[in-house]
Amino acid sequence: MTFHKNFIDQTPEAKVIGIGGSPRKGGNSDVLLKHILKGVSENQLVAEKVHLCDFQYQGCIGCERCRKDKICTGLNDGMSLLYPKIYEAKGLVIISPTHNYNVTAWIKAFIDRLYCFYNFDNNRPRGWSSQLAGQGRKAVLGAVCEQENKEDMGFTLDAMRLPLEALGYEIIGELPVFSIFAKGKVSEDMGILQKAEKLGSDLAKSILMAS
Repeated sequence: MTFHKNFIDQTPEAKVIGIGGSPRKGGNSDVLLKHILKGVSENQLVAEKVHLCDFQYQGCIGCERCRKDKICTGLNDGMSLLYPKIYEAKGLVIISPTHNYNVTAWIKAFIDRLYCFYNFDNNRPRGWSSQLAGQGRKAVLGAVCEQENKEDMGFTLDAMRLPLEALGYEIIGELPVFSIFAKGKVSEDMGILQKAEKLGSDLAKSILMAS
């Protein structure tokens, strides 16, 4: 419980953590994340970038210990390093390439492990609330798809948006990018990069207005 008390009762700060869900660094998702966070930084907010592939962690195992402990205590892995970063930052950016019509396995496991931030009652069906709600939390989402149609992106953005909204985040904007696959190719499209930076700027301004 010491780990829990180190951060869970603190007020989140006006800063942003950016989560990269691609298994390859320097790729298109990485470029988008970099430019979104650039837009954040230009508004004088601290912006930290995290590559999920740098952390060893697994998906939720459904042990339900978090219902009592209010944080994941059933697993001891890299998520223990990420929980404080998520909890302490009002702003969140998540970028994922489309893998088989959905987010990457890294993003899916990461989002599932945020389950520990829910509070449940003992009714059937169970009522629930989020420990992260009502704190002015904001988020921006991005997805990169090799194909050119929205249908081919599938559930990628939905799979990020719906869980974050349930946790209490206001989604400030989304950036879907199509028809790009070659590593880092998006860096040649100034229009997309400008949209990414504006999205980061919008996120920062929204956080500052709410602080």
